[in-house]
Amino acid sequence: MDYHIIIARLEALRAKMKECGVTATIIPHVDPHQSEYMASHWHVREYFSGFNGSAGTLVVTLSSAALWTDSRYFLQAEQQLEGTTIELMKDGIPSTPSIPSYIINVLHKGDTVGIDGMLFTKNSLDALRSDLNNAGISIDTDFRPSDSIWTDRPPLPEDAVYILSDAYCGEMAGSKLNRLREAIANIGADAMFITELDAIAWLLNLRGNDVEFNPVFTATLYIAPEGGTLFIEEKKLTDDVRQYLKTLKIDVRPYNDMRRFLASSKASILANPATLPSALSAINGTKWVYAPSPVPAMKAEKNDVELRNLRHAMVIEGAAMVKAVVDITSRLGNGDTVTELDVVDTLSRYRAENKSYRGDSFGTIAGYAEHGAIVHYEPTPESNATLHPEGLLLIDTGGQYLHGTTDITRTISLGNPTPDERRDFTLVLKGHIALAQAVFPEGTRGAQLDVLARQFLWQDGKTYLHGTGHGVGFFLNVHEGPQSIRLQENPVALRPGMVTSDEPGLYLSGRYGIRCENLVLTTDAGDTEFGRFLKFEVLSLFPFDRSLMDLSILTDAEIEWINAYHRKVWSELADYLPDNCRTWLDNACAPIERQ
Repeated sequence: MDYHIIIARLEALRAKMKECGVTATIIPHVDPHQSEYMASHWHVREYFSGFNGSAGTLVVTLSSAALWTDSRYFLQAEQQLEGTTIELMKDGIPSTPSIPSYIINVLHKGDTVGIDGMLFTKNSLDALRSDLNNAGISIDTDFRPSDSIWTDRPPLPEDAVYILSDAYCGEMAGSKLNRLREAIANIGADAMFITELDAIAWLLNLRGNDVEFNPVFTATLYIAPEGGTLFIEEKKLTDDVRQYLKTLKIDVRPYNDMRRFLASSKASILANPATLPSALSAINGTKWVYAPSPVPAMKAEKNDVELRNLRHAMVIEGAAMVKAVVDITSRLGNGDTVTELDVVDTLSRYRAENKSYRGDSFGTIAGYAEHGAIVHYEPTPESNATLHPEGLLLIDTGGQYLHGTTDITRTISLGNPTPDERRDFTLVLKGHIALAQAVFPEGTRGAQLDVLARQFLWQDGKTYLHGTGHGVGFFLNVHEGPQSIRLQENPVALRPGMVTSDEPGLYLSGRYGIRCENLVLTTDAGDTEFGRFLKFEVLSLFPFDRSLMDLSILTDAEIEWINAYHRKVWSELADYLPDNCRTWLDNACAPIERQ
């Protein structure tokens, strides 16, 4: 974007700040639902800065501007902020001040910071207010300059909501709502107010198309002891959905009517302060009961019908992956030009052959050579690299199907792997296998298992900085809590029915990246005199690249695990493939034998 446009927008913003008596404003990249992916209506930070990364916060004063983002976006932000007068603040670097520290340093006692209270949660506003109040700086929580400045702002999405059949969900919405009402009562509240889009979609067995990659819709939900109220733009509801909501005793009100409704309620209302917009928490007279939401734990434990469908989604995904990789490597072998964006398009094209496909579950990472070392790299027309018959290609990809959500990563040699590439790949694979084979007592948390995936890299003086595993929704968000597998402590124990990723990696800047990822299901491993034990079932279906395996550092047990996994991949996928792809799969899944 032309930096002159951004400068003009900042000037308009500062004029509005002066008009409203605001000395600084903080513009985060969030929506009122704290979504990972957002409808374009909420891309306010991008409008005023020109920076379109998925993480980052803009701070504008009457004389300066700065944008905080993390290491994934340093290079992109430098390029997009050039000429705009906005200073890049590299989050995570010791010399980079925090946003409150920066504001306190440039403002004075008696100044006012303006924010949109719908974009700050109760918890985040409490923390900001604590920092700024000590410096005598006040906060105006009703400052929304985009309402008047962003004249061509995209409206809220108007796509229709649709019902997800019980044949996919496995539990009727009425049953889910009754379970939730019981949990609400146990916490000591009369009702509950929910803002998280995936929680609403899961509870009501409804899906939508408002947000890229996530099949959710823009709404909030009030759950009463009998019935409830859905706040949503009514044009999004078909007659079938309206009638369906009536059977659940769910009333419908306009999306922006939630404040008026909450102000008139006499009930004690449960809400999660980590997601509830601060503007709603401040409504006079509302009796809030603050506690973590019971919904994430409920939807994390998939039922038998969801799991049966999800296993079929893995077959669909695995077959599409095989077809795509055969296509890509064949074209490359024929001397055709193949780029990273070609990889992205080819994967989506083969997924779309199945009628269950509803889109990708996130932006595909197709990182060739040194691009694979950028953990969250997504190819763009500007960065799009051409593949060659050598080096490593890292593909992290997934699909949204009516049958479930997938997420898988494979590192593929395009020819002549080096000894370093083979050793590093094998160290990562060994960690992946160790975690996949884990057996652990009930009550074990992800942080207690994380070392299993890192141990072989650590022994070689290497590591990776991201988490090893995240939860995955059922035809919902590809990143779902509450469980995780990572070094940082998370008090949530792994429970049967939880689907989590197993994805150790290694990233060597300027050289290559490696990641091995499958989705695994926590299942029962039986009882002993020491109690109940759990284990993982591997769900994802696609072979690991045998040409990258250094057999000298693989144990016999690890080789047998690989062979058993490849037998499973072949038996599940072979019947869904054309002859040329089945031949490729035969070779890719051939047993590994020591010479």
